[in-house]
Amino acid sequence: MYSDRINSLPPYLFATIDESKAAIKAKGVDVIDLGVGDPDQPTPAHIVDSMCEAVKKPETHTYPSYTGMMSFREAAADWCKESRGLELDPASEVLTMIGSKEGVAHIPLAFINPGDVTLCPDPAYPVYKIGTQFAGGEPHIMPLLEENNFLPDFDAIPKDKLEKAKLMFLNYPNNPTSAIADEKFFEEVVQFAKDNDIVVIHDNAYSEMTYDNYKAPSFLSIDGAMDVGIELYSLSKTYNMTGWRLAFAVGNKDIISGVGKVKSNVDSGAFDAIQMAGITALSESQQCVADMNTIYEERRDALLKGLNEIGLDVKAPKATFYVWAPVPDGYDSMGFAKLLLEEAGIVATPGVGFGTYGEGYIRFALTRSVDRINEAVERMSKLNI
Repeated sequence: MYSDRINSLPPYLFATIDESKAAIKAKGVDVIDLGVGDPDQPTPAHIVDSMCEAVKKPETHTYPSYTGMMSFREAAADWCKESRGLELDPASEVLTMIGSKEGVAHIPLAFINPGDVTLCPDPAYPVYKIGTQFAGGEPHIMPLLEENNFLPDFDAIPKDKLEKAKLMFLNYPNNPTSAIADEKFFEEVVQFAKDNDIVVIHDNAYSEMTYDNYKAPSFLSIDGAMDVGIELYSLSKTYNMTGWRLAFAVGNKDIISGVGKVKSNVDSGAFDAIQMAGITALSESQQCVADMNTIYEERRDALLKGLNEIGLDVKAPKATFYVWAPVPDGYDSMGFAKLLLEEAGIVATPGVGFGTYGEGYIRFALTRSVDRINEAVERMSKLNI
């Protein structure tokens, strides 16, 4: 009864993980969930209070603007100027989204015709590839290899694929590898996009989750980037607002307009009360972000210490709240994830779930307390891996 596009899809990674976790919990196992990247801390109180006040106002109960409240887009533009040095016109270069997942899924509909190619990293967030397939396009995989610091090799893209390529997704700081990219790489991206007439979508959802005094650069800060691309920012991870569904896109006005045309036909915009809370998040003190980064850094250090003690060679990520670890000899990523879940009650995400080139790795999310992370490591140490 389903369409070919639905029948062609693999099971959605995190839905499958939820099913496996539920089955283990049903057996009475105390599960430590280091799988899905959903912050365990609450949304900061000042943001919640702002939402509570906004939702009492009858004017927020009507249909919102398709492109987002001008006041929210102005707050987003101001935040980008303050944090990234970007000069943006909120009327034409900023677009509100109902979470960045929605944006990622809708973007190919604006630029991809059947037969067109999207350049998709692998391993990566699965929706880059799925959004392309829904639009009738062909995802071409750009392997992210450890020997290349998990950056794509543009010279390795076949000429016939490059000639059909219309769109490219990038994501740094990266999910799932935690890799980072510098200005030199983004300069190469801009030149590559101009040479091949490709629209660049930089998914910057983890821009503020950084450690060891590292600051993630903006793709749009590079000369010429505004000519070829846009950048997506999410309030989900930065402000512990995953369930609120609020994000924004900034950049080239023609690209923004194209995405906006899709959105105006398939959704009715983000709830105004949530956008008003988003204004509070973006415009008031950012101390809550710094405080969360301190928490995640402590968790990162605890997990790294434990994993290295049990024999996994893991490097310290400078960004995101993920640890990308090689699996032990003798295991593939699914087999190791299954072992952790069934024998230790630990949920981790198998790397192959993010694509072919994720095989051989497993992703841990820093979404549990230091005590629970230490307990997880203690359980792993008893597996003699």
